[in-house]
Amino acid sequence: MLRPEDFTDVRYESASGLAWITIDRPERLNSFRGRTLDELVAAFKLAWADRSVGVVALTGAGEKAFCAGGDQKQRAESGDYGPSETGLFELETLQRLIRDIPKPVIAAVNGVAVGGGHVLHVLCDLSIAAEHATFGQAGPRVGSFDAGFGTTLLARAVGEKRARELWLLCRRYDAETAYRWGLVNAVVPGDRLRAEVRSWADEILALSPTALGYVKHAFNADTGGVTALSSLSFDTLHLFEGTDEAREGLAGLLAKRAPDFGRYRT
Repeated sequence: MLRPEDFTDVRYESASGLAWITIDRPERLNSFRGRTLDELVAAFKLAWADRSVGVVALTGAGEKAFCAGGDQKQRAESGDYGPSETGLFELETLQRLIRDIPKPVIAAVNGVAVGGGHVLHVLCDLSIAAEHATFGQAGPRVGSFDAGFGTTLLARAVGEKRARELWLLCRRYDAETAYRWGLVNAVVPGDRLRAEVRSWADEILALSPTALGYVKHAFNADTGGVTALSSLSFDTLHLFEGTDEAREGLAGLLAKRAPDFGRYRT
């Protein structure tokens, strides 16, 4: 398994019961490629195995972005999201790890959280946002989608109508709107974000870790059936990304123009 000293895309650090996992690709708005996911999976496994860790925080480097989803520039350059340790794009593995780790996971949303990055924060048990953070979905705009956890858990968080709005319009929403909708638990000034996460983590660390693990699994049981739907979603997404329709979405993004999806309507 990859170790922190091998990481190039992620930083891992822990102190006083709190592990910080930071996506460290600010030049790409902390978007993820195959290598990034390998390192995130390894980092979450390290936090799971470390008995001194009771809470995990997920964030992005810098002040601009939490995570902008899959690296579309990489996708344009190579036709995929780049090489990985296993030859697989381990996004589904990462999503399940965030749910399955029996320790609370806090998303410290320090900027843009869109597309696959938005799904990651939704998967976390708690989300604390900086005041300048923005949220939204982008899949249908660039020829992609998440028809598993990214839709179902979102609807549980904000309700069916709001979740459909997020996916069907692909708008951006500010942190206060996200808080009002129940998409995040708290909003704080950007320079207070890490301290706020530390404070929440300290409250959690005073509680029974076994009880917290059972509670987390109980919440997950209600949406356990989505796991199979998520697998189906990723299988179909892989096929869809090879179509002309998906390529048009990517081409529009890279050319900074509106994609022409009209010819693909049925």
